[in-house]
Amino acid sequence: MATGASPCEQPSFPLTRQDALERLQAFLPKAGSAYARMRNLDGGPGGHHHVSRLSAALRRRVVSEEEVVAAVLAQHGPVLAHKFISEVFWRTYWKGWLEQRPAVWTGYLEALDRARQQLETDSSLADRYGEATGGRSGIDCFDAWVSELETSGYLHNWARMQFASIWIFTLGLPWELGAAFMLDRLIDADPASNTLSWRWVAGLHTAGKAYLADADRIKEMTEGRFAPQGLARDALVPADSIAVPSPAPPRIFRAPDLLSPTALLISVEDLSLETVPELDPLPVRWLAVIPAETAADSTALDDALSRARRRWPDADGLGPLTVSALARARAAGCRQVVTGFAPVGQTATRIALLRREAEHVELLFAEHLRGWDRRAWPHCRKGFFKLKEKIPMLINTAHHTS
Repeated sequence: MATGASPCEQPSFPLTRQDALERLQAFLPKAGSAYARMRNLDGGPGGHHHVSRLSAALRRRVVSEEEVVAAVLAQHGPVLAHKFISEVFWRTYWKGWLEQRPAVWTGYLEALDRARQQLETDSSLADRYGEATGGRSGIDCFDAWVSELETSGYLHNWARMQFASIWIFTLGLPWELGAAFMLDRLIDADPASNTLSWRWVAGLHTAGKAYLADADRIKEMTEGRFAPQGLARDALVPADSIAVPSPAPPRIFRAPDLLSPTALLISVEDLSLETVPELDPLPVRWLAVIPAETAADSTALDDALSRARRRWPDADGLGPLTVSALARARAAGCRQVVTGFAPVGQTATRIALLRREAEHVELLFAEHLRGWDRRAWPHCRKGFFKLKEKIPMLINTAHHTS
């Protein structure tokens, strides 16, 4: 998406670092009290001017949470910026919460398989699912949001909550199918944020606290564009399809050896490794990528690879990290593979396979966990407000360690 913009025209959802930094600068004046007042207004396609639209870049760490929060704080200070900063920390919360309960992700995938099998045997369910995903539910806002999601790969965050609520409580469809439908289409698709947000709306994340869409509120927040009829008046919380365990420490991983010749692996989990001060001493001899799975990922990954080439101009490789590439990196003198930490999700699954392959050719496999996550995740064991209480301390610590 980012590559087609003219020099004076910003892309709708920036995916290159330069575009993302320009979007951040352009949005900064609105990130204080104006954001707090107007962030929930859904202006529809092309009208999302009250939010930053940096989510696709933040999800891939084309820009980091730390640098975005620092810029907003510098412009507005902690009081006026508190709402924007809180929203940034919601993403951190979801990822930290799931990292301490990875079984919820695998449980979701298993429940999704069961729901898809049910579609094949239950014709009534299949018909209702087809009407919903085809934008033929008869609920004006929902059908419009289906169209926007299919066309742009984006929905306003407030609209996502209404969409999920209508899917679950009005249309009576399994939340797992809705979460998958959205995850497959979002340009900022994130396993933790998407899956756990759907569970929160359904009343499964915080027991007994479901989110029920309200027709009058939808009309107000869409400035009269919609007047939905027939929305559910009661939230009938579905039975939980997942056994939710108590939190456990995040998985153990090897930290990089800053003196060891390195094959640097770039994935969509962290596309600005060249900006990380802790990794500056790394002797990078080989550059490799985990291939993109979407057009948006491809745009962002190509940009990240270009920046990595400029940062480490003497490195070889530059292609996918295949078994043969691992062997060539080892022959070129590399002793470790280093990548950004991959939280629970599809990329972590792919990296687990690469880790085993690297070990076969006697390459150690290391991951860099950013300080932002390392400091925040221990506070993501319960509800969001346990983390929210720590935000001033976390921001202050980030400021003094950056």
